[in-house]
Amino acid sequence: MRAPLALGLCGALSVAASASPQVPRTEEEAEPIVASLTLFAGSASGLWQSGNWGGTWRKAIGSPSGDSIEEVGQVNAILTTTTNVYLAAETGLYVSTDFGRTWEKKTDQAALSVLVSRYPMADLTLFVGTRSGLLKSPDAGRTFGPTAVAGAVSRLEWPGPELFAVTDRGVAISRDGADSIAVRPAGLAPGPVRSLTLSSMWSLDPVAFVGVEGAGLYRTRDGGGSWELVAFEGGTVNDLFWFGPFLYAAAEHGFFLSQNAGESWEQWGQGLEGVEPRRLLFPRYPESGSELFLATSGGVYRSLDGGRRFRPSGLAEEDVSAVATFPPPDRTRDPRRR
Repeated sequence: MRAPLALGLCGALSVAASASPQVPRTEEEAEPIVASLTLFAGSASGLWQSGNWGGTWRKAIGSPSGDSIEEVGQVNAILTTTTNVYLAAETGLYVSTDFGRTWEKKTDQAALSVLVSRYPMADLTLFVGTRSGLLKSPDAGRTFGPTAVAGAVSRLEWPGPELFAVTDRGVAISRDGADSIAVRPAGLAPGPVRSLTLSSMWSLDPVAFVGVEGAGLYRTRDGGGSWELVAFEGGTVNDLFWFGPFLYAAAEHGFFLSQNAGESWEQWGQGLEGVEPRRLLFPRYPESGSELFLATSGGVYRSLDGGRRFRPSGLAEEDVSAVATFPPPDRTRDPRRR
């Protein structure tokens, strides 16, 4: 395994202005389970649900009054909002408006990613990433049209007005809702981009990180115009999450944490031996950074101490590609603004 590289200075505002919660030292310091939430996990066998915080799981098949999701194929992404659950799967995009009980199929194309506006009650825009490009719906999925973003679109972020789409061709950045590409990135290694995270104070601090398959972790400090290699050279980072000064990386060779917004890295994740981390979920973001769920090649894992130690949390026979919770974490709130 390659040792992670030390990073240079990174977005001074990201570090200096942050006031994030501290990572607890032991599991005993972690907050208790919130049993009222529902966990979702996706794999090649479909969508799974847990009503007891990962204690037991059941396969989701959908209500007879809606479309079946029993045979949706590979689940690529799960997105929850204040009202809906979105399922991006090999057989298309599915939407549930009743917490995952009844589903409606919206597209027939394989869906790799899905994104809605941060304010879905006022803005009905819906984006769906497919293998042949990004689709856009102005009416919550009733109709779709093509956009300027080509390639297989696997991740999406919309801090506004910029829209970030990571694809098998690199990073596409638009300032007009994907009608055109505004920024042509320079310095980014060629190849599929697997992960993306942006500063939570994007308008003031346009710093972002992406993981390029087989090339490492890259950073931009100018809104995506130029990129530089900063860590994990020659490796693949499957997912990233930026929680105040803490930057988390679910990489092919383990779970890593930077406690200074990416200036240096250390390997955490005791208990993850033998599995590859896929996706990260902080179920109570931005209130707590102590509890997190991890989708892995060998099931779902849970940590109560910010990622120092993990324990299995079900689906050990599944290669889990996505994990989500309903109600969702509040991503409209900035953890640095108390």
